[in-house]
Amino acid sequence: MQNYLIIGGAGFIGSNIASYLCSVGKSVTILDNFSRRGTDLNLKWLQTSYPDIKVVKADVRHDLDKLNEAVAQNEVVYHLAAQVAVTTSVKNPREDFEINALGTFNVLEAARLSARKPIVIFSSTNKVYGGMEDVKIVHDEKRYSYADYPLGIPEDRLLDFHSPYGCSKGTGDQYVRDYARIYDIPTVVFRQSCIYGTHQFGLEDQGWVAWFTIASLLSKPLKIYGDGKQVRDVLFVDDLVRAFVSATDNIEKTKGKIFNIGGGASYTMSLLELVSYLEEFLGQKITYSFADWRPGDQPVYISDVRKAKEVFGWQPQIDVKQGVSKLVFWVKENRAMIEDVFKDM
Repeated sequence: MQNYLIIGGAGFIGSNIASYLCSVGKSVTILDNFSRRGTDLNLKWLQTSYPDIKVVKADVRHDLDKLNEAVAQNEVVYHLAAQVAVTTSVKNPREDFEINALGTFNVLEAARLSARKPIVIFSSTNKVYGGMEDVKIVHDEKRYSYADYPLGIPEDRLLDFHSPYGCSKGTGDQYVRDYARIYDIPTVVFRQSCIYGTHQFGLEDQGWVAWFTIASLLSKPLKIYGDGKQVRDVLFVDDLVRAFVSATDNIEKTKGKIFNIGGGASYTMSLLELVSYLEEFLGQKITYSFADWRPGDQPVYISDVRKAKEVFGWQPQIDVKQGVSKLVFWVKENRAMIEDVFKDM
């Protein structure tokens, strides 16, 4: 029986993966430092639903004994712990580097030292492709689109780390790939686009789909940076969970490889389109204001996700409106809890 370690397992994505694995009878350990808003509530949800789940409180930057021991006891490691916001990385690049680059290196070293040679799947980001200023953008009436990439940006796009966040995640991205080549550790890199869904306590600078939803329901000030026509491919978290599981089940095909994981060209959404969906689902007019574009904000980013389908048979299944409606339902059902989490904002 495979034992699973989810590093960052009390976060948004990690808790969803943990819940699924526990629901199908897997042995799951989560390792987290519980520094992110809402992680204590995700832990409570997991422990209430699955009392046998194991929990290790540790930080990938410096709790190496705990990290090494946890990795050594598991055959599969999902590394999701990260500093996740570009804006935060600009304000504190050292902390960003230590969490994303050094933390990932520490995870890989723990895997190298383990006798089990565990599968390691790393949650990377499309930000490793940089600003992509050379890519031609079409400005339509309601949204932006690519002129020359109808299916999105492929994995062979040249890397161009931009912002401290892009540099730190890109460093981890390349280390994870190289540990497969040099040390024969079965690693996989997921360059994720915009992931959204339940148990996500999104903020203005990260997790925009959840933040728009929460702010709209709780009547928090909602600000759109730029003109709101920016487009992203979006992926509901249940589809991402399937990608992790499928890549693990097909590790002989996926090890040593890098995959774009997102909604792809079929599942895209602009900021203003999300506002329209929320007005429909909430039955209310949503008030928002505009502000200047943020540095490095791409008018459009869409992942080409065909490689994942070709190699291990994965593709998105939950369309945009269905996913947003699921998120709205969860926020409504947990309104009192979410109000408490965001009471200081």
